[in-house]
Amino acid sequence: MSDESITARIESLVAEEKDLRSREQRERDDEDALEEDRKRLRAVEVELDRCWDLLRQRRGREEFDLDPDDVKARSADTVENYEQ
Repeated sequence: MSDESITARIESLVAEEKDLRSREQRERDDEDALEEDRKRLRAVEVELDRCWDLLRQRRGREEFDLDPDDVKARSADTVENYEQ
């Protein structure tokens, strides 16, 4: 996966995230719809974190003249449980 395709995926997920947040404002009275949107929003947030992590890994390898194609996307569990 290239940097460009990761960036395109990030842009797509950001657009979906905005749409979900907008729908959340409109669907305040529909609890079922709100719950489904919240679940999808959480999944989108996790996928965004994974994409950003993959992009950072690739750029880090490029910085040290290593092959960026040798990295893989880390699991959601790994990315979401980083210590900061």
